Amino acid sequence: MSYAETIGSRVYRFADLKALLAKASPLRSGDQLAGVAAASEEERVAAKMALAQVPLRAFLNDALIPYESDEVTRLIVDSHSLGAFAEIAHLTVGDFRNWLLTSSTDAAALTRITAGLTPEMVAAVSKLMRNQDLVAVARKRPVVTRFRNTVGLPGHMSVRLQPNHPTDDVKGIAASMLDGLMYGCGDAMIGINPATDSLAAITLLLRMIDDFRERYQVPTQSCVLTHVTNTIAAIEKGAPVDLVFQSIAGTEQANAGFGISLALLQEAHEAALSLKRGTVGNNVMYFETGQGSALSANAHHGVDQQTCEVRAYAVARRFDPFLVNTVVGFIGPEYLYDGKQITRAGLEDHFCGKLLGVPMGCDICYTNHAEADQDDMDNLLTLLGVAGINFIMGVPGADDVMLNYQSTSFHDALYVRDVLGLRRAPEFEEWLESMQIADARGVLLSASAARQPLLEGAREWMDFP
Repeated sequence: MSYAETIGSRVYRFADLKALLAKASPLRSGDQLAGVAAASEEERVAAKMALAQVPLRAFLNDALIPYESDEVTRLIVDSHSLGAFAEIAHLTVGDFRNWLLTSSTDAAALTRITAGLTPEMVAAVSKLMRNQDLVAVARKRPVVTRFRNTVGLPGHMSVRLQPNHPTDDVKGIAASMLDGLMYGCGDAMIGINPATDSLAAITLLLRMIDDFRERYQVPTQSCVLTHVTNTIAAIEKGAPVDLVFQSIAGTEQANAGFGISLALLQEAHEAALSLKRGTVGNNVMYFETGQGSALSANAHHGVDQQTCEVRAYAVARRFDPFLVNTVVGFIGPEYLYDGKQITRAGLEDHFCGKLLGVPMGCDICYTNHAEADQDDMDNLLTLLGVAGINFIMGVPGADDVMLNYQSTSFHDALYVRDVLGLRRAPEFEEWLESMQIADARGVLLSASAARQPLLEGAREWMDFP
């Protein structure tokens, strides 16, 4: 089905729903690179006007990527609930935006319709929303998950402690890990990006974190971000695996480029569940995504990068993850050119993920060749804190020395928690108090006698001179 909209004396025509969604997207360099972006701001406005009139039902009858050739499309179609959709089935995309912003549409209403939403519906409505709309609606939709602690509660924000090292030096990683814990970070998880995919090195890191966690009874979870097949192999060899990591995308072809399929993710999910390592819940998967991943693999099928990204959240939702992380500015300026595009993408991803019932976090980041700086990250951090983000990253000095990109620091987490009154995971805050790192309000202790139980034991554990 084609679409058209008239502005003044000019008629804009859009060949199909795929083209309409792409032309309605806010400007971003990735869509320009793919040749699917609007040619002018007037065409973008025309596309938004036409998109606002499209019935939500149209997305159930017009697959952007054919059902027969894409397993992600099949997952989306086969898992859709007409019963959950019934409450909003009469709406257009524009009406849906208005419904989402209505004060009577609360968390219960948004939860009721979750299974009735497709990624394409959610991507479509996000294209009609201003930044403040994305913040306001996402804030109304908490998604709570549990493993050894509870993440995503309203009024809380967690931090993934990321103690990477360019040579996987265990003592270097351990030192960064302790640094982050002293700043009250690590309640989302302690997650290491290894410099090598060596199974021996991965297992060593897993055992190091687990030894520390057990010694000090830290109520958090660990993850070494290696390929899912390596994690399955580590599980088979008895390694202490908490969360299973994998990068995912929104098309079967892009996922094949990552060396994965839905069946492989299912195998990993079942393997992790079989370990029964969670104490307060059994959400065991950790996924990372990012706008532009399908395009960078030439596996986007002409779909705009944001819609492809939201389709990845359907993959994530299938496996009931503990955390999902949009690494928003990591791929580079070819896909998100500057701070404005990165900010918009981060807000879109968080909003879309939350509407689909996904526990969204964000690596608020940029590469050094992007037209962005730390002020842009401060802005996005603050906006996502207001929007109810589940977690952010904690990187020493905000500068990842292994992956060579800029993210958010332990101090950034302190800032946003302070100005917005956000707490850590409850179980983790109790531990911080017991270890004399923070008081009962979650405020870090500054007295010289504080934190001694952890520091003294850590010196012995790390065999410091």
